[in-house]
Amino acid sequence: MNRSLIVAANWKMNGNLTLIKEMTTALSVVSLSQDTRVIICPSFPYLAAFSHAQEVKQLDARISLGCQNVSEHENGAYTGEVSTDMLQELNVDYVIIGHSERRSLYKETSTLVAHKVKRALDAGLSPILCIGESEQERETQQTEVVLASQLQPVIDEIGIEKFKEVVIAYEPVWAIGTGKTASPELAQETHQYIRQFIANIDQQIAEKISILYGGSVNATNCQQLFSQSDIDGGLIGGASLKVDEFTKICSAV
Repeated sequence: MNRSLIVAANWKMNGNLTLIKEMTTALSVVSLSQDTRVIICPSFPYLAAFSHAQEVKQLDARISLGCQNVSEHENGAYTGEVSTDMLQELNVDYVIIGHSERRSLYKETSTLVAHKVKRALDAGLSPILCIGESEQERETQQTEVVLASQLQPVIDEIGIEKFKEVVIAYEPVWAIGTGKTASPELAQETHQYIRQFIANIDQQIAEKISILYGGSVNATNCQQLFSQSDIDGGLIGGASLKVDEFTKICSAV
């Protein structure tokens, strides 16, 4: 079964208006395969600017806008938070939820992540659910236990049927921004486990879900990673800030 091939750019707390101009200009001429979708996730202050540039440059409909986080609350007295309604007004289609930096630095639990996934789905946004293990957890052979503990609360919260609307991003914490990358074989093995975990509940849903790899993906290693049978694209960090390199990754998928 053909699954969507996705390249998502997570700019984190980087980027500026110049990068938005350069990126949208490059994306206006990039060559994408039929099943490929590109998602750009800038910081909150730049969502409107990207949305405007997207319209002005008439970017391919397969190029979407995403954000890096969202509140689990609908609205209210939550200073500094951003709601799904606000994102919808900016033509945001995707939202990254549960990134390892949110889990570690801001102490977001898997239960909170599950609430955010439900909030996004209820608003018609597509969650990019991030899961992954630390280096110590990998070394002590706890990877599968950790991934299951991050997936199950979301399944319990939204139900397996809604999971077909979720994109999963496997990001080994030890490979994020470190220059270390899981070998294609190791990444495939883990992606296969994730898909099988879901298949144990619903085989058809498992076949439909796009599972991205995130962890120091670049123009040099992306083709080997993306050629694996259970890797459906990438969640790109540092390389997504380099226009030439990112467009090469988009073409490679």
